[in-house]
Amino acid sequence: MKTLFNNYLNTFKGLSREVWWLALMTFINRSGTMIIPFLSLYLREDLSISQSNVGWVMTCFGLGSVVGVWLGGKLTDSIGYYKVMVRSLLATGFLFIALQFLDTFAQICVGIFLVMAVADSFRPAMYVAMSVYSKPENKTRSVTLIRLAINLGFSAGPAIGGIIIATIGYSGLFWVDGITCILATILLVLVLNPKKAKPVDEVINENPISVNKDRPYWIFFSAMVLFAVIFMQYFSTMPLYYKDVYSLSEFKIGLLLGLNGFLIFILEMPLIAWLEKSKFTKIGLTLFGLLLTIFSFYVLNLTSWIGVLIIGMLLATVGEMIGFPMSNAFAMERSKRGKQGEYLAMYVMTFSLASIFGHNLGLQMTAKLGYEFTWYIMCGLGLLGIILLIYLRQVLKRNHELV
Repeated sequence: MKTLFNNYLNTFKGLSREVWWLALMTFINRSGTMIIPFLSLYLREDLSISQSNVGWVMTCFGLGSVVGVWLGGKLTDSIGYYKVMVRSLLATGFLFIALQFLDTFAQICVGIFLVMAVADSFRPAMYVAMSVYSKPENKTRSVTLIRLAINLGFSAGPAIGGIIIATIGYSGLFWVDGITCILATILLVLVLNPKKAKPVDEVINENPISVNKDRPYWIFFSAMVLFAVIFMQYFSTMPLYYKDVYSLSEFKIGLLLGLNGFLIFILEMPLIAWLEKSKFTKIGLTLFGLLLTIFSFYVLNLTSWIGVLIIGMLLATVGEMIGFPMSNAFAMERSKRGKQGEYLAMYVMTFSLASIFGHNLGLQMTAKLGYEFTWYIMCGLGLLGIILLIYLRQVLKRNHELV
């Protein structure tokens, strides 16, 4: 047991101090985003918004995210990642607190759009900062550490969020979200001021290739949008599925969602450390992660046994642990061909676009066609993503760029 524990700790060695600070700051921030998994429930149960209109609110969520990510990428390349991160986090904190005072459908659509536009401008800047403070050989593990922080925050957030809802109601979630963003801003200013933190792998490309001309990256982008669309169902339609079909309480839903983050915290870093030493390519591993995620939806239609919810969550979690770090590492490596903010903003935008179409698509289909048919459609979208990744792998092989 001691050897196993020591081997686990060894997978974290070699990462820079700044990456560790980024991880801690991300954990504080993500712990506060406990409203996100419960947003669809909050809108339907607390504000009595119809399920169809909830879908449109989630579309505004995604639209705001796309605008924020695009703006964040542009600003990162022009004024620098540090200024973008500080301003985004601080403003997000106050906007989250204000969001609870909106109660009409139109107000909520506008409010969600503004919150996400400001909040998600942080993400491209954070990934550029992580790349700058990571040695080339440590980038995939640095991504994994940040993801551990995110998922540990998501693991604690939903569980705590369920307790807060049961005791003081949904309004408490908005206060916690806002306060934790402000705390993360304070930490960022104290430890990652560029006058104190020294870059490890700062890329200055004198002749950058425009991301718009990088055809293989666009194939990758399309596949990741499909991957993200089906994975996003775990944050919108899946909580409703747990409640409507299996009558789970908010607390039990929070625990089931928290299982995802807990397993990632325990297993992802050793898994990634092992996979990095293997002969598998980043694109091949991304493909395998997507395949497991497809199965996580397929098994839900095989039986009505409640234990299948755990099996589905386990499959989705392993798929996420493999697919997202490897795809992120591929994007960071590819970003050296052009402007990093532009490239990494495009990668982050896959999840933003998925928020626009994925949440609404899933909510509209489940309302009109039912959950079983919706899960089959998600599997079909995932298979299309696999075909694109197979094609991408062939293109990269021809260009001698497969990594």
